[in-house]
Amino acid sequence: MSGTLSLHDDPTGEDRVSRSAIVYLLLEAERPTAGSVRIDLGRAGSIVVGRGTERAVKTEGPELRLDIPDGRISSNHARFRRVAGRWMVEDLQSKNGTTIGGEPITKHVLEDGDLIEVGQSFLLYRSDDPAPDGLVTDSSDLSPKEPALRTFHAELAERFVALARIARAEVPVLILGETGTGKEVVARAVHRLSSRSGAFVPVNCGAIPQHLVESELFGVKKGAYSGADRDRNGLVMAADHGTLFLDELGDLPEASQAAFLRVLQEHEVTPVGASAAAPVEFRLVAATHRDLAGYVADGRFRGDLLARVSGVMLRLPPLRDRVEDFGILIGALLERVAGAEAALLRLSVPAARTIFAYAWPFNVRELEKALEAAVVLAEDGRIEAKHLPESLRYAPGRASTGARPIGRGSTPAAASSSPPPSVAPPRPLSSAEEQQKAELLALLEAHGGNLSAVSRATGKARMQLHRWLKRFQIDPSKYRD
Repeated sequence: MSGTLSLHDDPTGEDRVSRSAIVYLLLEAERPTAGSVRIDLGRAGSIVVGRGTERAVKTEGPELRLDIPDGRISSNHARFRRVAGRWMVEDLQSKNGTTIGGEPITKHVLEDGDLIEVGQSFLLYRSDDPAPDGLVTDSSDLSPKEPALRTFHAELAERFVALARIARAEVPVLILGETGTGKEVVARAVHRLSSRSGAFVPVNCGAIPQHLVESELFGVKKGAYSGADRDRNGLVMAADHGTLFLDELGDLPEASQAAFLRVLQEHEVTPVGASAAAPVEFRLVAATHRDLAGYVADGRFRGDLLARVSGVMLRLPPLRDRVEDFGILIGALLERVAGAEAALLRLSVPAARTIFAYAWPFNVRELEKALEAAVVLAEDGRIEAKHLPESLRYAPGRASTGARPIGRGSTPAAASSSPPPSVAPPRPLSSAEEQQKAELLALLEAHGGNLSAVSRATGKARMQLHRWLKRFQIDPSKYRD
């Protein structure tokens, strides 16, 4: 697959960027569409969090001050400061207290992933993120400006910036990722950035009956078969001068792969029953959650077609690896489902805690459906925990998935006595993977389950470590003191 531009992790595994401790104003429960703020603690020194008439970050003497328009926050509520090389948060004798993982604290040495509650607002601490360009970044100021591509996730942000740069080119894009990670949302963003005059035409390759794939994609000539009573353009021609989005490309039948390969090579399409081809010009964006390289090795997908569709490859991380984006995503999804009324919506603190504690196995799509239902049930515009699906309120916490929970001790509103849904058994590990797993277990043991330390020791990004943990079914919390 030479010539493919990959927007994955750095293949060398080298960490070329400086690292820093970061605090995110993740979500204001009373203003869930207000977006998020990122503050580089390494540059800030210390930060006081307090109540203000509007959200603002400003300098007060030697300290930085974060004002949040939250009526349950005290004028001077909490302080983040560095003590003996470790970052800590202390409550400044606030009226309503400061909590971490639902537990009140006076002083607390922070750990990566701690979720801090002040009033009705939630802050997230990251101990070792890539250092951002600026001291303070509001989510509304992120680049690229395309709303669907805004992210605080450092590695994903780099990929989105690169994707925006090539959006106007004709190079095909292949988007990989688990089900529900937002592949079509990104595909639509690429189409908007391309400024192409034609339509965005989505095609779910797995939803078309196998015997109708070619007629649906390429069109039909009148009389081609019984029932073909008129000429009909296919979905490929409908995307002329626009973008054709082939979702679930891995489900495209083998018999249709050769025909589609010809379309890409010759820039023309031949309807079923036609004797001549018609020219067509479109931008191709494809997506799949399948292992296409494995499919090629097994003979279930054409290698030459994979090479054709993967001019640029982008892998979307699962929602559980985008904790810093929860505020951005919640706001964007509420605006999508509620429109102009989204600005009037509020989240109760228990509802927000439930959202943060859930594992989200079906990713952004599941979050969207949960919020959509909650908006309908919340007649007064205030979303309570009871308005969220039972799958959130009575599910095992994030730790049960093998991923780190947001905030130590963070659990859903209630424990579940029902067994988890059945899943397909994982494929056996190869000998190389067995060796890799053994090395990873040894590193987790040596570093007490500290993923940041393991990341530095291996030179691999945290996202890659999470992929390995999931693949090898390892729970790093078992190695922490």
